[in-house]
Amino acid sequence: MSLPPGFLDELRGRVTLSSIVGRAVTWDMRKSNMARGDWWAPCPFHQEKSPSFHVDDRKGFYYCFGCHAKGDALTFLKENGNLGFIEAVEVLAREAGMAMPERDPQAAQRADRRTQLQDVMEEAVQLYRLQLRTAGAAPARDYLARRRLSQATQDRWDLGFAPDSRTFLIGALKAKGIPIEMIEAAGLAARADDGTFYDRFRGRIIFPIRDARDRAISLGGRAMDPNAPAKYLNGPQTDLFDKGRNLFNLGPARDAAGKGQPLIVAEGYMDVIALVDAGFGATVAPLGTAVTEDQLRLMWRIHNEPVIALDGDKAGIRAALRVVDLALPLLEAGQGLRFALLPDGQDPDDLIRGQGAAAMQAVLDRAEAMVTLVWRRETEGRVFDSPERKAALDKTLRTTVAQIRDPSIRGHYGEEIRRLRLDLFGSGKPFRPFVPMPPGQRRGAIIAVAPTNATRTSALARPGDAVDEVMLEAMLLATLAAHPALLPTFEADLEVLILRGEGHDTLRHALLSSDKGRIEGAEARAVLERLVNLAHVSSAPPVRPGSDAGLARMCLAEGFAKLDARRRARAEIAEAMADIDGLADEGLTWRLAQSARARHLAETTTMTDAGDMGEDRNALSKGLQDMIDCEIWIKRKG
Repeated sequence: MSLPPGFLDELRGRVTLSSIVGRAVTWDMRKSNMARGDWWAPCPFHQEKSPSFHVDDRKGFYYCFGCHAKGDALTFLKENGNLGFIEAVEVLAREAGMAMPERDPQAAQRADRRTQLQDVMEEAVQLYRLQLRTAGAAPARDYLARRRLSQATQDRWDLGFAPDSRTFLIGALKAKGIPIEMIEAAGLAARADDGTFYDRFRGRIIFPIRDARDRAISLGGRAMDPNAPAKYLNGPQTDLFDKGRNLFNLGPARDAAGKGQPLIVAEGYMDVIALVDAGFGATVAPLGTAVTEDQLRLMWRIHNEPVIALDGDKAGIRAALRVVDLALPLLEAGQGLRFALLPDGQDPDDLIRGQGAAAMQAVLDRAEAMVTLVWRRETEGRVFDSPERKAALDKTLRTTVAQIRDPSIRGHYGEEIRRLRLDLFGSGKPFRPFVPMPPGQRRGAIIAVAPTNATRTSALARPGDAVDEVMLEAMLLATLAAHPALLPTFEADLEVLILRGEGHDTLRHALLSSDKGRIEGAEARAVLERLVNLAHVSSAPPVRPGSDAGLARMCLAEGFAKLDARRRARAEIAEAMADIDGLADEGLTWRLAQSARARHLAETTTMTDAGDMGEDRNALSKGLQDMIDCEIWIKRKG
């Protein structure tokens, strides 16, 4: 629906942000200043104990210095409450005592239809619940008893039973005055080839599927007949239900996760019910399909690191790896997945019934990071006894890691895989070239070739000038302050940048939390004033008043690339110097030369050719970006 001009501004003005956020957090009163509308608390969006989440009532914005979540009251309601935009507006309007504007006729008609379909679905849920208590449902009750589902548990989940009848539900709903068209639209009836209608669920235990606001939107059914074509059946896509955008037990799991429980993702209904009954309230499951991108994003809105709990058999591992491949391009700082693989042949329900909740907790405590699963997939059961096989492994791993869009996470994955590779292949020393044995030398003895003085004192072996880097940091920060519209473009680069200059980190936080580029805080403003008065900053074209935004954008892209290349090069040089004793002089020279080559290319401006601007650096040429991403200064070992 469209909202009239000024409605949202008035809405925000009537409600203080702290009154909305205060329901979800505990304020740190030692750090907060109530009189100034300055509030601090542990962040509700990620697990922490320190008060890094800041709410400014005067500006109406919040910002977390840990996970970098930010926004206004509507953003908070959407993210914390998993609400849509209009739903958040409605909640805020009720809080402010404002009436929502009239919806347009078409929107009202759609809303009315959804309400009618929800009513139809609730009627079906209650009818199936009553059927579970009839004599014809005795086998279903016996099955639930064998699965140790108490009557209280059955009532809690509104479990029911669909008789093995072609038209039981259709007849019962039509008797209540519900037309067949609505029954079909709700996904409860299907049309046969001859035009007649039949119940979609027959001879099945019924599991209601509810949305985040506890409204029935579809059904799932577990067949009682072992020869049924499908053991589990979900309702079809309807105006109420999109199976790729919902999760079983979404609403209660969101509430439990908000109270500090880890989010667990199981495979099916029975697993969720068993885990919730065992005390793991923040448990969800996909709805009859493999995990989708929308479901992943939904999980991350509930918890920053969900635990995927899967059966430990081959099918479970394959499912885990499909989730890994889906998640890799979506990863962001502080947002990931862990995987808890159960003992072979068991699911969470089996494990809890056999060994209790403590055994399940032990499995969750051993949950593995995504990078571990990636490594296991490419290495388990394989032999790497030749350079060709090792090179093939390197190529596969590079391709996998390249899917990660976030440059910081991509770098950390590369470091971890490099460590695992060294563990697999033994010594971390680089490959040494063949050196002929002198006369009389025993065959097989290792010859250490001492580096020459020329190599030790080479300019290639000296780290980059730290003073230059601090000056470059100052230029980047001042340019972003002068062009706040470019902050969203370079936000990810700025967040992961290691700053060494005095006060630079303070200014960085002020920029990231700024409203339209306005720097808040006397300390941050003092740092900015000091930077813009530096000779090399004040004379720089992108910092001058009225400077061109396109030029500033290219300068920022190249500046971030230069710092990245310099610091990567220095890290490689430090490692090479640590290996200098016993390393062949040729090997050290090669590594340092490659490091210097990457840095030289970064230092060479590309602003005259804007046609090669890449996605990650915007104005950085593709060739340079590829060399940095592939870390060409590292000589591949083995």
